[in-house]
Amino acid sequence: MFLYCGSSHARTPQEGPLPAMTSIRNRPPAATGATPKRHTRVFALAEGRWAAAAAAAFLLALPLQLIGMTAWAWGPLYLLSYLSGGWEPARAGLQALKHKTLDVDLLMIVAAIGAAAIGQVMDGALLIVIFATSGALEALATARTQDSVRGLLDLAPATAARLADDGTESDVAARDLAVGDTIVIRPGERVSADGRVLAGSSDVDQATITGEPLPVAKHPGDEVFAGTLNGTGTLHVKVERDPADFVIARIVAMVQDATATKAPTQLFIEKVEQRYSLGIVLATLAVFAFPLAFGADLTGALLRAMTFMIVASPCAVVLATMPPLLSAIANAGRHGVLVKSAVVMERLGQIDAVAMDKTGTLTEGTPHVTDVRPLAGSGLSEDTLLTLAAAAEHPSEHPLARAVLNAARERGLEIPVAQDFSSTPGLGVKAMVGGTTVAVGSPARLLNATLDPRDARTATVAAQIEDDGRTAIIVQVDGAPAGILGIADRLRPDAKRTVTALKALTGKAPMLVTGDNPRAAGRLAGEVGITDVRAGLLPQDKVTAIRQWEESGRRTLVIGDGVNDAPALAAAHTGIAMGRAGSDLALETADAVVVHDELATIPTVVSLSRRARRLVVQNLIIASVFISGLSIWDLAGHLPLPLGVLGHEGSTVIVGLNGLRLLRAAAWHHATAFPEPSRRAGRPARRADLRP
Repeated sequence: MFLYCGSSHARTPQEGPLPAMTSIRNRPPAATGATPKRHTRVFALAEGRWAAAAAAAFLLALPLQLIGMTAWAWGPLYLLSYLSGGWEPARAGLQALKHKTLDVDLLMIVAAIGAAAIGQVMDGALLIVIFATSGALEALATARTQDSVRGLLDLAPATAARLADDGTESDVAARDLAVGDTIVIRPGERVSADGRVLAGSSDVDQATITGEPLPVAKHPGDEVFAGTLNGTGTLHVKVERDPADFVIARIVAMVQDATATKAPTQLFIEKVEQRYSLGIVLATLAVFAFPLAFGADLTGALLRAMTFMIVASPCAVVLATMPPLLSAIANAGRHGVLVKSAVVMERLGQIDAVAMDKTGTLTEGTPHVTDVRPLAGSGLSEDTLLTLAAAAEHPSEHPLARAVLNAARERGLEIPVAQDFSSTPGLGVKAMVGGTTVAVGSPARLLNATLDPRDARTATVAAQIEDDGRTAIIVQVDGAPAGILGIADRLRPDAKRTVTALKALTGKAPMLVTGDNPRAAGRLAGEVGITDVRAGLLPQDKVTAIRQWEESGRRTLVIGDGVNDAPALAAAHTGIAMGRAGSDLALETADAVVVHDELATIPTVVSLSRRARRLVVQNLIIASVFISGLSIWDLAGHLPLPLGVLGHEGSTVIVGLNGLRLLRAAAWHHATAFPEPSRRAGRPARRADLRP
């Protein structure tokens, strides 16, 4: 069988460029809550439609040929497959010729026509179908990434309520806001601009920007960001940046810029493709022309040239690379890690440094009650204290309220109905529970440590809880402090084991990069064995930290989950996103996705990648021996076409079967038990070192 494999020619979806950053506001208002989702479908792309037409014609023609029907039955269908799947790469190849370059698009067409010229019409059509399908999938992947970026832009509302000096409000396009304008953000609305609070108090969910797991109380003087979600209070905000400079706009720009920095690798691939394509064409022409010059017959010269083109085609080389990597991808997929391409699988094995996000990556990303501490003299048990707090918090929509309610339900407590519920943003809640007044809120709002000794003792206990990186919540009963609840984001069960395994693989403990406060970040880092902690970072700060490592020669793996992690995921050598709670942009920007949020699978897939790369080297040696040996035989002697095809296909079978070894379940278990260190990592870790 004649099969010329693959192309790295990039195709662009027929959508046009992404909108400029200054157009962030010129859109319909986004729905409150989730990030707007856009998904380009494969048949919305011209590449997808042409590839489908080529495949359909091929699948109709193949059975007709195999059952022995006349060529008039299947020939036109093969011709349709050639035309529908080949016209676009033919056009691209001819356009490249105008710029004095020869790429694999044109070589693919020549190879397909050559196969048909020596009677291998089916093989030429199969080549066309494979090439067209790969181009359609590449275009779809590019379109989906652009969809996610556009969805991020939709987070910011298109209009804003601008407050004039006389107190009147007017709706204006957010893109027309200027520095110094005052805008009004009402409960449940997304913030329209980057600015600073002038009046009002509220809790703002800014996880999309900073990655903080809990809404942040905002008071006059605090900074807010466009695209974040306001809670239950009304805010007056003074605009401090132009729309093009909003943090959310800069995130999009950084994702695009970081992706563009990978272009040198693509340029290198295109350079190799150009040289190889030119070499094969020139060599084939020479093999055809020289015998003719010395009196050989036309048919014999053409047969020798086409035989050379068959045996010199890089199918064995391509298959030497792909089966190990694709087998590793399939094995990883069965275990909940989706690696987006063979290139990514290969790059995973090259990493020698790791940077990890905190919230939603090392932690579960949702608050949990960690401490229930009744105060001495309150006469309350832990269950009674938690029941009162849960009853008061029951009507609230705050994430901390949900944590308290979940803790009560986990203990099987019966939650009574509260009366006269009231909630004050930034202060807490108050309600009547069983004839008593219960207030739940922050220590700063409910305690007066300077005047009441009992409040001072309570504040000391609350400070101890917060010093350990947890959030302290005071529970008051009839105006007196009755207990304290500690709330924190829960560490994933396999976090420590994963950090240990990644350190064994790279020879260096991971770096923690987070937008959370330094105290909470430091506490969590100490629990898992991380010493390099970068806390309080905005998205651009994370990118700066990653690029410092990259510029020092490190190949960095970034593991994250949120929109704020997307620029770092794009800037890194390789990025992995957590799948369950990950944002659309992070999932599309990342090179791989951990579907079930099992951190322990990450060092395993890195180890599996390194095994795949070793098999690639083995297969390349086998393929090179076959290609060079058959080519020399054809040039120096007479290689029969059937024998050339047999040798060519035999080499592909050998390297293919060798690569399929990584499909076995044992390959995953072996990678789990024995992670392999990088060359910079020093000695391999003992198996006992990797146990929790």
